Amino acid sequence: MSKSVKEPKPDWIRIKLTTGDNYEDIKNMMRSKTLHTVCEEARCPNIYECWANRTATFMILGDICTRACRFCAVNTGMPTELDLGEPERVAEAAERMNLRHCVVTSVARDDLKDGGATIFEETIKAIRTRTPLCTVEVLIPDFLGDAESLQIVMNANPDILNHNIETVERMSDRVRAKAKYRRSLELLQRAKTMKPDIPTKSSIMLGVGEEWEEILQAMDDLRTVDCDILTIGQYLQPSPSHLRVEKYYTPEQFAQLKEEGMKRGFSHVESGPLVRSSYHAHEQVKSAKSNKEGVNM
Repeated sequence: MSKSVKEPKPDWIRIKLTTGDNYEDIKNMMRSKTLHTVCEEARCPNIYECWANRTATFMILGDICTRACRFCAVNTGMPTELDLGEPERVAEAAERMNLRHCVVTSVARDDLKDGGATIFEETIKAIRTRTPLCTVEVLIPDFLGDAESLQIVMNANPDILNHNIETVERMSDRVRAKAKYRRSLELLQRAKTMKPDIPTKSSIMLGVGEEWEEILQAMDDLRTVDCDILTIGQYLQPSPSHLRVEKYYTPEQFAQLKEEGMKRGFSHVESGPLVRSSYHAHEQVKSAKSNKEGVNM
């Protein structure tokens, strides 16, 4: 029996290698403050571009996830104890980077009663104390559907509440570990109920076996819970043990999906082969705000 041949990446999947002083400065700072970034842990293809532009997505609650999603390169296992000094170190780094928009995400911590919500809250407050003009976006896990944990985060008033559905409903159980498609939608809906003025955001990755109509249905599902911002990107297999890429979408197809999203009423859609949830996050916020203001005029 012949072995399957891995399909080569198309020409439009190209990573811009930009190192230089900014990249090295951020890398050294993260190491000196014992911080983690999803840029490194998830092997994001945009790390060189983003770090060269002095932007990064901080990953709190350690670097070991209690889940083992089949698309994700973050280490899995049983985490160590909580690092209570982490929020302040993140805030110090954000201040040193002179950030205007800070993205904070985390591993899933199903071992904690609140799923790590209190550390999210303290991180938001610490950043605001050190850099009052910096907007803060949080990309949170589902907290196993616990409404009290979500309320802790929402009470800290993040500027953007981000939670990713990751894929279409049919593929969700195969792609994600423990997370449920409908539970993610419920989280986004609860967030809007708790704090209607805080924009919500979600992300879909393509290429794991979904159909075109299912992508459009996922958009409709997100709009049903009043999700404001959507990012769409190409799934890239981080290692041979992860899900294989079933399809590479063209830049033209991503452009078409952006149009479909805007037609459905998202205030901003970022769609492209290398787009990730936090890619150009500061620009997404500005665009979404201006579009929303235009609608309300």
